[in-house]
Amino acid sequence: MIRTVSVIGAGSLGTAIAQLVSNNAEQVFLHARRKEVIQDIQKTHRNLQYFPNISLSPKIRAKYGYKSGLDSEIIFFCVPSSAVREVSCEVKNLISPGTVLVSTAKGIEYPSGKTMSQIIYDETGKHPVILSGPNFASEIVLNQPTITTIASNTTEDLEKVKNVLTTPEFLVDTVSDVVGTELCSILKNINAIAYGICEGMNLNENARFAVLNKSFQETKTIVEGLGGNPDTVDGYCGLGDMVLTSTSNQSRNHTLGILYGQRITVDEKSSSILFEGKKSVMAIKKLCQENSIKCDICQFADAVLNHQKSPETAFQELWGKML
Repeated sequence: MIRTVSVIGAGSLGTAIAQLVSNNAEQVFLHARRKEVIQDIQKTHRNLQYFPNISLSPKIRAKYGYKSGLDSEIIFFCVPSSAVREVSCEVKNLISPGTVLVSTAKGIEYPSGKTMSQIIYDETGKHPVILSGPNFASEIVLNQPTITTIASNTTEDLEKVKNVLTTPEFLVDTVSDVVGTELCSILKNINAIAYGICEGMNLNENARFAVLNKSFQETKTIVEGLGGNPDTVDGYCGLGDMVLTSTSNQSRNHTLGILYGQRITVDEKSSSILFEGKKSVMAIKKLCQENSIKCDICQFADAVLNHQKSPETAFQELWGKML
């Protein structure tokens, strides 16, 4: 059994990961910046903001900030992609040499085009294990059957992370394709926005699923063009996560797409999903242009999100490129 695990970020995913790994760790530190979250967990042993009806494992200890509890064997980064660089910079001098880092954020920095693993390496000098898959935190925390993918070039790190995550209900697939796994986690959000736009326009299901199929094909093209293995897209972190994120009503990117398809204006200042979605679309579009890679789905989402074209006009242009 792993001695200690730290989880940075006490949002829905961070809380769910902490609850999950408490099955295989002696102690779990859940780090948060918001004092009220820490106080709730310390007093009630519940994260009242995200899971008010879930009692957390007695092995979980809430910590304010990052000044203590980061000498763990494994540290999970469960913060939004927009906060990964800042947090990595804050904790880089507090991490022990043998600690394994795990990145769960799904996004890409703009305009640098750097993935979350590249950002974490920039700041800490460590290559993190990537965790990605069709995984809603609300189901993980309830211990419902789930499969995830973890990716790393280091077999020892993969085994360590797999062992702390695995339960009879939570299965872990391991791959060595870090590039492909991360790109799948980024592209699935863009694909979900595109599918949501089609749904918001009230397009027929034949058309919607044709767009979803093109999204899958285009994901393979982009992954291969940017140095990943296209076969990774066939896996849980690829097809599985793309279909879940694109079609589920729990998916915030899917919901965002629906709103834009209905021409409902979303305030970027109050919507972190819109902010991150726009960044991902712009970053992937830029990378594809620089590498001469076709990205029709991304261009469709970009045209609608940035109000360059109406959903109807953008779709007609996309429809002309389907074959």
